[in-house]
Amino acid sequence: MRARLVAGNWKMHGNLATNQALLEVVRGLSGDERVAYAVCPPFPYLQQAAGLLAGSAIRWGGQDLCEHDSGAYTGEVSGAMLRDLGCRYAIVGHSERRTLYAETDERVAAKFEAARRSGLTPILCVGETLAERESGQTETVLARQLQAVLDRAGVKALAESVLAYEPVWAIGTGRTASRDQAQSAHAFLRGMVRKHDRAIGEELTILYGGSVKPANAAELFGMPDVDGGLIGGASLAAADFVAICEAARN
Repeated sequence: MRARLVAGNWKMHGNLATNQALLEVVRGLSGDERVAYAVCPPFPYLQQAAGLLAGSAIRWGGQDLCEHDSGAYTGEVSGAMLRDLGCRYAIVGHSERRTLYAETDERVAAKFEAARRSGLTPILCVGETLAERESGQTETVLARQLQAVLDRAGVKALAESVLAYEPVWAIGTGRTASRDQAQSAHAFLRGMVRKHDRAIGEELTILYGGSVKPANAAELFGMPDVDGGLIGGASLAAADFVAICEAARN
């Protein structure tokens, strides 16, 4: 059975008080060999998360990282810094980084490699815009984004990574890909990896991200190629995030 993961991406939300209230609830989740849970708070709150989650089943990670290991890159955060704070994961290529900060496929691939060099598990995000979907380019876009990483890092690197399909048109919009749309995209991505290495393709954890809520989590996670979720807004409400995590377990 493939490993499952539910990861909460807090984006630029939270403060010390609200974080503590949320983490005190979330840390009560019990993990097992079937499913893992993680939260990715803003960089300034990683130390707080590490302290409150120590000894629990919940892992934590960064929302981004620099492609360079060190140097004169004011405002950036390296993979080694994230590891110093006990991070397990680093999100790379989130659609907001691609669209708002003009990150190219090549830079995302470089960040993917930087995460791996630092001993982090990359959560590699790929996904199409509404215009790209409506013009029938979904698979072309997904293939281009994933191929950039394959070209730079090789398929073996995916054996210790997580892939996340996040249709841009469903992030923070309230719109959600139907279970069939999500399954189709996930199956395409798995098939693409399988062509390079069948075993890695079969075992690769692929998350869905795009307005996942307690009401639709079980339906989405029940699809054969959907292995959990990269959760945005719903991860900021303790009860919602716990319900989504439970959906992944069941």
